[in-house]
Amino acid sequence: MTTTIAALATPPVSGALGIIRISGPDAVALAQTVFFPSGGAPLDRRGSHRAVLGRISIDGRVIDEGFCVLMRAPKSYTGEDVAELQMHGSLLVLNAVLSALWKNGAAPARAGEFTRRAFLNGKLNLSQAEAVRDLIAAQTLDAAYNAAGQISGVIEKRYARLYDTLSGLLAHFQACADYPEEDLPPSAAEETLETLAGIIAELQALLQSYEKGRAQTEGIRCAIIGKPNVGKSTLLNALTGMDRAIVSPEPGTTRDTIEEAVLLGGVLLRLTDCAGLRETDDPIENKGVERARLAAERAALLFVVLDASKPLDGEDRAALDYASERPAVVVLNKSDLPRAVETEMLEAAFLHVCPVSALTGAGIDHIESTVRRIFDSRMIYDGSVLAGARQAEAVRATLDASREAEDALRRGVTPDAVMAELERAMNALDELTGKRMSEDMLDKIFADFCVGK
Repeated sequence: MTTTIAALATPPVSGALGIIRISGPDAVALAQTVFFPSGGAPLDRRGSHRAVLGRISIDGRVIDEGFCVLMRAPKSYTGEDVAELQMHGSLLVLNAVLSALWKNGAAPARAGEFTRRAFLNGKLNLSQAEAVRDLIAAQTLDAAYNAAGQISGVIEKRYARLYDTLSGLLAHFQACADYPEEDLPPSAAEETLETLAGIIAELQALLQSYEKGRAQTEGIRCAIIGKPNVGKSTLLNALTGMDRAIVSPEPGTTRDTIEEAVLLGGVLLRLTDCAGLRETDDPIENKGVERARLAAERAALLFVVLDASKPLDGEDRAALDYASERPAVVVLNKSDLPRAVETEMLEAAFLHVCPVSALTGAGIDHIESTVRRIFDSRMIYDGSVLAGARQAEAVRATLDASREAEDALRRGVTPDAVMAELERAMNALDELTGKRMSEDMLDKIFADFCVGK
């Protein structure tokens, strides 16, 4: 990598502080074209990892004052020489300084190029690089804790142990293939099967952590269902804290699904406000009802909203029947009015019943605590939870190959057949950590990063 790149490392909006990051062989020289230290000594003689105060100038005219921090290779984020200009957060000024750097020879950084260079220079493996992206995009504290743990290498140690164990087994079978006249003792075969069983169990646990943990990282689909005019849209507005949906006393106002993400009880819910479930001759409303049913089928949780001020009717019971065998919370809305619904019957049929007033906000905390209880998996998000579909697929491929190796060993086939499966398992782990990775796959992964990271 002979080019030197530069980009804004803070969001492209005006604020109190802005940072421009420069990385590459000419990072220091380029920084010196716009940054002039106070006190006389040139920037390149100020040492590494020190904040230097100075003026920021373009074409000999001072445009700002700030700091420059040099981080000499290899002790930098990218493993290259890095210079960071820390200045006031005027987007106009930041863009002017960036333009000057590009004019002086720097190349605009592509999305994720700093982290890509960190990966290519051995500062991060691929799973750690993906965790950087996950940390930036985290929408829950659990997701942030897990990403931070993965950056520090928690899950990488598990991958390394699995790889070393598979490598040891491969070496063992290589020796068997080289000396076929020496039969594998029964005790050695049993030990190998036990080792493979341990590998398989750990890979299964990783996949299970992905299935459970992605609820915190990707969010849980939750559909708000019920007949028209029971307060579904008012509930959505109360949960999100804003007027996201139009509210009207006229039944059938919601003709389409409305989606919004909200952090509720520490759990990220992807809420869908659905059209009222009822039979209708209105073709537009009927289309909304069809979409509502589809959203409910895809949801991992249902909020069944009832008007507690009115006796249950056939449409209410149809919604309750639909939710009876699904994870559901029955929301008794309009609890600020005299109640006409018998809660005992509902509590006998459903584990979670929450009286609320979506209009006043009373009882919303009850919904929050209920959601927290439903999805309290007791998982510890310390970096050990598998993150991302790509990693899950690589672990699944490793698991499949390990099972095939176990099956081949049990059937007593030749060592080379077992070796082939062990090599396939190791190759899948190499793809997971990035030891084996095509340029196209790297382009796809780092395209999801923001520019400047």
